[in-house]
Parts: sequence; structure tokens; C-alpha cells
Amino acid sequence: MFPSSKSALLLAAIPSVLSAAIHTGVSDMQAAPLHQLMPRALSVSKSGNTITVDTAGGLVFKVHSNNCDITSMVYNGQEAQDQSSGLGSATVSYTTIGNYVKITCETSTLTQYLVAQYKNPAIHMATYTSAEPSVGELRFIARLNRAVIYKGYTESDVQGGTAIEGKDVFKVGSQTHSKFYSSKRFIEDQVHGLTGNNIGAWMIIPRYGYESSSGGPFFRDIDNQGTEQEELYFYMNSNHMQTESYRQGLHGPYVLQFTTGSSPSADVNLDFWETLGEIKGMVNFADRGYVKGTATGVPPGFDIVLGWKNDQAQYWVKAGSDGSFTSPKMKPGKYTQTLYKGELEVATRDVTVEKGKTVSGSIASTEGLPSSYIFKFGEFDGTPKGFLNAECVLNLFPPSDSRMHDWLRTVTISQGTGYFPMAVFKDIGPVTISATLTSSQLGARTLVVATTSAFAGGRPHVTVNNWSGPNPSAPTQPDSRGVTRGTWRGNNNRYTISIPDGVLVKGSNTIKIDVLSGSSGSQFLSPNFVFDAVMLY
Repeated sequence: MFPSSKSALLLAAIPSVLSAAIHTGVSDMQAAPLHQLMPRALSVSKSGNTITVDTAGGLVFKVHSNNCDITSMVYNGQEAQDQSSGLGSATVSYTTIGNYVKITCETSTLTQYLVAQYKNPAIHMATYTSAEPSVGELRFIARLNRAVIYKGYTESDVQGGTAIEGKDVFKVGSQTHSKFYSSKRFIEDQVHGLTGNNIGAWMIIPRYGYESSSGGPFFRDIDNQGTEQEELYFYMNSNHMQTESYRQGLHGPYVLQFTTGSSPSADVNLDFWETLGEIKGMVNFADRGYVKGTATGVPPGFDIVLGWKNDQAQYWVKAGSDGSFTSPKMKPGKYTQTLYKGELEVATRDVTVEKGKTVSGSIASTEGLPSSYIFKFGEFDGTPKGFLNAECVLNLFPPSDSRMHDWLRTVTISQGTGYFPMAVFKDIGPVTISATLTSSQLGARTLVVATTSAFAGGRPHVTVNNWSGPNPSAPTQPDSRGVTRGTWRGNNNRYTISIPDGVLVKGSNTIKIDVLSGSSGSQFLSPNFVFDAVMLY
């Protein structure tokens, strides 16, 4: 089951969880024939074009030997699979190594590994690529039988809906649903899944599962879509607001785990992959190194996140409240290390990781913000958290969902961030700040407008009373919809507008922030940008 109607290089799969031990009472032992008391063994067999694997843990799955499609997944007697498609053709081989069965599926640019573990109802997987699929994204999809596994994410269940933007945002009753609304930030997305009656299918992506993915710790991508089937995803890369180039190499390992319904732990031991013979692109833990240190200068109340990246790999970790951190086990090489205040980059440095060594990576924030200001909306943390509609936009479509608040409005300083819209759209109109100032607050001042992402070249243009501010150049941003399909994460930008002496007056002042762009569009698909924070000092 490598289902994808779009490309033979888009994948699909299933989850894994430790099965319960077999318990047999004394009376059963006395009554049962001897052959029934013998524990089942992990087994693999081939009949015609079908490879059948019995994990002896409740999961039996079948793989087509000509194309690596998983054609059946039966867990405790329930058929979990709905349909399959995928690689088109592949060279498929299998072998038993101790308590594991390894199936290897090879094409000219992609190798998919499927591994069964004795007594574990799961399919362990890894995907090696030497080139990006022509479709421009790499994903594994388990297309699941909705009659059996039917409890997915409400916000991504589009069955019976009407498409209102492209083919991925739907009106379902009075609400808007989309597969994009199932997404979570990579740094938090280690386990996601779906359930039914005494069955659950879960995708487990351990901390090394994203090693060859792209986008960093705050990137988010599709986890689920509910149609006539339930689709369970692991997106290894895509152009859904992608901020960096794709990486090739070994993606994973990752796991499609079956349970009787409960969510499995993300803390799974996958060290056995090092015992399975050749796995393309694998770097054993003994050949890796660590970065350890302390991050300073991030104010209390903000997550302290460290990230590392180069052309081959990416890693991240949250620091402790005291700023101390130890990286994951990293491939040797030179990395750019980044310190984040929330999601905002506040410092970078180079660090070189060496095999079997721990190197120092202490780092201090270089962010400079004034300690006093006239007003501030939001926090400089790389997110629009606290702004109006900020939480809604992660799972609601702006123009069509009645749960959204009005975007076009005037905000007074006293109303605060919660009344200030999290984004401005060219075709909707500006946000207006009404500021009553005292004589001590006049003179030459600086307005800072920080943004997290933009669409179609959108950037802020500021008008203060009768004065028109400068026209900034277009920002570098992903060529993708953002706020209309559930994300604010792009490239952070900070615009500093110097307001001359005499522009601000004692008493009432009007500050308008509108969208400047050479492009156009209708309503919420017009050029736009998302606020991080706005400050006048």
C-alpha cells in the first residue's frame, strides 16, 4: 500500500505498537492441544505476487512483489486498509534477520524499507531518496478503511463538503475544513493517528524522523484528511510554505503503529535498524556527535529553542528553563546553529560536530529591543499569538467560516493585542491604530512592524496622520498560500519606519498599516502579511 494517485514516488503506510503478552490460564493449558500452546513466530512467505508478513503481534500485512504496494493490513481480524497505489514498479526483496523481516523496495531514485518486528503490530519504515520526486513533494500516506478506522480530525474531515478554495479547503455545513488544518509543528508532531472500534492507527515520527526533512522545527504539514477513506500522512517534505531547499538522503525511520485505540508513546527504541544490514544513508549513533551548552538572553516566558541545519540534516531541541541544552545525536559536519525566542531567530553561530565527541555550543541572544515604548501590540516571538484570529486561522478558513472575527477595524491602544487582527489583506483594507498621545510622546519616533510571513509580495505601508511612510522592497517569502490554509510560518521580517518630528501631534493620532504589493487578488487571496508585533517608541 503505497497509495498516491499523483506520483509513483509518493508513499503510504501504517502504525506500530507493542502487543500485549499472551496470557494462558492453567485450565486452558490443560485443555488445549500442544500445538495451540506454542507461541506464534514472526513469519514471511510469498505466493504469486504477494508477500505476506505475520508479526505474531496481531498484525498481518501483505505487499505486492512487483511494486511494493501494501495491499492488506489486518489487525486483530479487522482489515484496516482501504486501497493502494504508489511506486508503480519497484524491485522488491525480503529477508529475515533474527526477530525482524526487512522488505526492500528499490527504484532508480528511491528506496523504501518496510520492517516487521516480532510481537509488534507495526510497520517500521524508512525512505531513502537520491533525487526529489518530480511531483515536488515526498509523503507516505496510509489510506485506511473508514468503516473500521473512522475517528480522525474533525477539522480535516472534508467528506460531503463543497470545495471553496482550490481542491483542499471545503465548506462543511457552516464550518470550513481542510487537510491543512490537521497539521502540527514538527517540534511537537511525534505521534498522530486515527481510531475506530478497538483499533488505532498511529504515525510515530521520532526525533530523528525529520533529520532529512525541510523547514525546521516550526514547519507544519498535513497529518490527516477524511474523505470516503481516512488518510494518515507522514510528510517528509513539501512546498506548503517551505522556507528552505529540500534535503535528500534517509528519511526516518518512522513507524505506522497499530493499537487497540490508545495513543502510543513517541519514545520508541529504533536502535535495531543498525542491525538490519545495509540501509542506504544510515549513520549509526556511534558515528555521531553532540552539541551541548547554555542559551542566554531570552526573556522569561518564551520557549528557548535551539536548531541546527546544513544541506544534509536538521535537528532541534528545547532548552531547559535555565537555558541548558544537549542536542540530539547529530551527523558529523558543519552546521548553522540558531537560537530561537519562541519562533523568532535571535542569534546564530557556526558549530562543527565530530564523530564520538561533544562540542560546546553556548549562544547568547543578539536581539535588541527598546526597554520602553509608547505602545506595543503582540510580542516579538515570531508568531501572531494573542492577535485577533491568530488561533482560529490554524483550523478555520478566513472568508467563509462564521467563527472568525471581523478583520477590518480600528484599534485603540487601550484595547490591546486581542482586538488587533493578526493579518492584513490588500483587498480587505488596513488596520487602523487610534493613539492619543501626550506632549512628552511627540517628536521623532520609530514604528517597528514585525511580520512572520507574507503572500504575493505583501509588506507594510504606514500612514501616520497626513504623512505617508516609505515603500519597502518586497520580502523573500515562500511562493505559497499561508494564512488561508492554516499556517503563519514563513520568513520573519522586521520593518523599521522612522517618523519625522512634527508628524505626531498631541491628542488624537491615526496610524494606518496597509499592504503594499505590485500584485493583486480577491479578498483573502489578495497580497497579505501576518503580524509578529507592532511597537512605537
